[in-house]
Amino acid sequence: MRLLLVEDDPKLGPHLQKDLQGRGYAVDLTSSGEEAEYMGQEVPYDIIILDLGLPDKPGTEVLKAWRRESLSTPVLILTARDSWQEKVEGFQAGADDYLAKPFHFEELVERLAALIRRANGRATPVLEVGSLKLDEAGQSVILVGGTSHSLTGTEYRLLHYLMLNPGKILSKSTLTEHVYEFDADKDSNVIEVYIRRLRKILPDGMIRTLRGQGYMFDGGPA
Repeated sequence: MRLLLVEDDPKLGPHLQKDLQGRGYAVDLTSSGEEAEYMGQEVPYDIIILDLGLPDKPGTEVLKAWRRESLSTPVLILTARDSWQEKVEGFQAGADDYLAKPFHFEELVERLAALIRRANGRATPVLEVGSLKLDEAGQSVILVGGTSHSLTGTEYRLLHYLMLNPGKILSKSTLTEHVYEFDADKDSNVIEVYIRRLRKILPDGMIRTLRGQGYMFDGGPA
């Protein structure tokens, strides 16, 4: 899952980016409201963390601009401003959730996971498609019979996105946009490498190749 982190604290921003990457997210970090507004509109993020107190443009104005452009990406406001009036303003601007600083990282992770589940119409932390289950907390895939396989960060992000879109044709460029950060190696051949890795773990036929179009995930019967 690809995440936009908008945070101007020079210590907190990079620290959060690293910790969220360790939880399976591809994270793009910016401290600029203007840049965040552009990135949010141009990149298909799965979720956004937005600080309100940005140096060049207030976070609420950035959020309002996104919503005016019909950007439906879930947005979690992360800020030191914790008065109820500011929370109401954040929700009125289009926020989906609100977490005040200081905060516990585990709570942030769970709130992000809940927002992503809600956006995809799910209620439980285990993503299940057909006979396959993806344990988000453990970043592992559970096969028929209960066998569990741990996944690398990229394997997890790729399988997560495939399982969120079963039966859909997903091009290499679409997968790349949701799996990699801006500064990552985006050679389309890398996607092929990770598809091959996943196929070695999953039962035959779950990830289909449609020549000239991309890939399709089929979890098979439940």
